[in-house]
Amino acid sequence: MLINCVAYRDGRRLTDLALSEVGSVLHQPKGFVWVALRDADADELAQVQQVFDLPELAMEDVRHGRQRPKVEEFGALLYLVMHLLEPVEGGWREGEVHVFASPQFVVSLRSNSGRDFLGVRARCEREPQRLRLGPGYVLYALMDAVVDDYFPQLEALESELEAVEEQIFQGGEAARRSVERLYALKRRAGRLRHAVAPLAEVSDRLHGGRVPEVCERAQDYFRDVYDHLARIDSAIDALRDTIATAIQVNLSVVTIEESETTKRLAAWAAIFAVSTALAGIWGMNFEHMPELKWRFGYPMALGAIACAGGLLYWRFKRAGWL
Repeated sequence: MLINCVAYRDGRRLTDLALSEVGSVLHQPKGFVWVALRDADADELAQVQQVFDLPELAMEDVRHGRQRPKVEEFGALLYLVMHLLEPVEGGWREGEVHVFASPQFVVSLRSNSGRDFLGVRARCEREPQRLRLGPGYVLYALMDAVVDDYFPQLEALESELEAVEEQIFQGGEAARRSVERLYALKRRAGRLRHAVAPLAEVSDRLHGGRVPEVCERAQDYFRDVYDHLARIDSAIDALRDTIATAIQVNLSVVTIEESETTKRLAAWAAIFAVSTALAGIWGMNFEHMPELKWRFGYPMALGAIACAGGLLYWRFKRAGWL
């Protein structure tokens, strides 16, 4: 679906266009066209490819989707893929945005995402002195909006990890449930890493040294994007290390609890074993057992069993087993 198609000249909005009208303004000096589509169907993709003469190899990636974040150059044309992560119940929904940028136009194709880039366009139009930098600045603004969306996801992971860490030391069933939540956090951190790390490599190619023609005038802005991505990547590494440590601590807590239960069971088993052994001795059917005919034999037997059990209970209690 076509969201908007706008022509710009000298950093200012010129007019809205239909795709069929793009050819009339595409090569005007100091101007460019910015087209945005969401979940485009086959006919719209074919029309966009024809109007802007987009390479077939890149369009195949757009049609198939599920591409790794990357940047490819086709002469003066730049093709960029970024991942969008949106929170949904139970995890994230992963979308993609494909961007084609050349000195004459910017085409953004968003799929499987509810993310709205109208704010990006409004921000650019409020800063005509920067929009004069051309499609390179628009490409930066789109990248910056995607990267800025990663920070809330990272903060949500960190907050959830803190909540899980508090449950670990509560013991019982809460500690056991924490393992599942920790592994879910680890998977989500991995998905965020897969979106961030390749994009950091992409942004590193867009500033310093040989940069694509469309990015030359805006490469300082891409350095800022790279710094943000490097910071997120470092935070993800620290988060994954903390999650791994929390998993080990959680397993240790569960093992300690199970060990305490085993010790209690062993202590009671020992107490009852001694009592059972004494009762078994006096239950043997031998003819000559003097204490059986003794007047105080029964109280003595009960007392011996009670004393043996009490002594063992005291020793186990002192040792911390009971």
